[in-house]
Amino acid sequence: MQRLRIPTLLSAFLTLLNDRLSESIFLPLLPYLLAQFTSSGSTLGLLSGTYALSQFLVAPLIGALSDRFGRKPVITICVGGSVLGMGLFAITLSLPWQQIWPSASAAGLPLALLFAARIIDGISGGTAPTATAVLADITPPENRAKAFGLIGVAFGLGFALGPGLGGVLGEMNRILPAWGATGFAMVNLLMVSVFLPETHPVEARQPLPRKRALNPVSLLQRVFAYPDVRRLALAFFGFFLAFNGFTAILVLYLKSAFAWTEGMAGAAFALVGVIAMVVQGGLIGPLVKRFGELRLTLTGLGLLTVGCLLVPLATKETSMPVIYSAVSLLAFGTGLVTPCLRALVSRRLTRDGQGAALGGLQGLQSLGSFLGAAAAGFSYDRLGQTSPFWIGAIVLLGVGLLIAGSPRQNDMVPQN
Repeated sequence: MQRLRIPTLLSAFLTLLNDRLSESIFLPLLPYLLAQFTSSGSTLGLLSGTYALSQFLVAPLIGALSDRFGRKPVITICVGGSVLGMGLFAITLSLPWQQIWPSASAAGLPLALLFAARIIDGISGGTAPTATAVLADITPPENRAKAFGLIGVAFGLGFALGPGLGGVLGEMNRILPAWGATGFAMVNLLMVSVFLPETHPVEARQPLPRKRALNPVSLLQRVFAYPDVRRLALAFFGFFLAFNGFTAILVLYLKSAFAWTEGMAGAAFALVGVIAMVVQGGLIGPLVKRFGELRLTLTGLGLLTVGCLLVPLATKETSMPVIYSAVSLLAFGTGLVTPCLRALVSRRLTRDGQGAALGGLQGLQSLGSFLGAAAAGFSYDRLGQTSPFWIGAIVLLGVGLLIAGSPRQNDMVPQN
């Protein structure tokens, strides 16, 4: 078993990294990639959020299938789906539609294929919870916190590398990042097919639950079934609504208002990833011990709100310093809010309620990510280019009021 541990950990790590890269590598590129088909903010917002919505709809089913049939077949099929989705995305962008089939281009076929590609990739996004289950299978309970640190490292690394790599490759050739992401997914597929052992023994397999339990809406109902966490759960949803609205529309705004290139936008998002990884990887523990989760959550929301308000104040002459300051505040605030808000919810739950409620939070995150991106795109088109940032700041203020409205005494106490 010990000999199998290293390839198992490596397979799980690459799967988690691929899950994040397949989404983050396009963050600084989508407005440039879509320019040949549309300049609509609404279309961009919907395409940005399609991945998260697809993931939300199938996450309960993917988890149940891995409990019933084992981790390896589920991860292999999901990574294969990622290869298919990324490949379709790359092929669609690579074809000269105006030359080979102008009527199809005019009818919106390329856009439909791009949406189909993101849906396929999103449906295949069940790799993250299944890879997490692999780590739990091979690690004793007392060591799982350390093993789960791989999740944060993989996600942080993916968010730091993805946008930067996408920006650099995009300036060489705008289609290159899509083929690069497809190639990485193929390496991931080879790794799990050859080296990943089955970690979920047959005797531990569970039958598929009833259809009602596989309904993603039921995950949300489980969260709000706990009176002590309803306000915090609503705040959690509002946070991701605002955060993903900001990130989905930011590059389109920078491209349209200030003529930023792919490399400049990629560097801004890479900075977000690096700062968030440093905060969550090294600073969050000492900060929680000193200040407690509630204070850090409210501080993070304040930083995020200031970041949202800074963006509309930028001009062509000041865009570089202002935008980089804004995204730095965004990154630091996100690094504080995400783990601390989860911890506040967790501390208000009994041990029996942890799994269902925290799983529901993941569903709220995915749903908020989709709705936030879609709403920001609609607002950009209908209310003006800067409107998503003003609205995001208002939503974040509302989130802060929800959290501050009913604090408990143990929320205020720093962790020793």
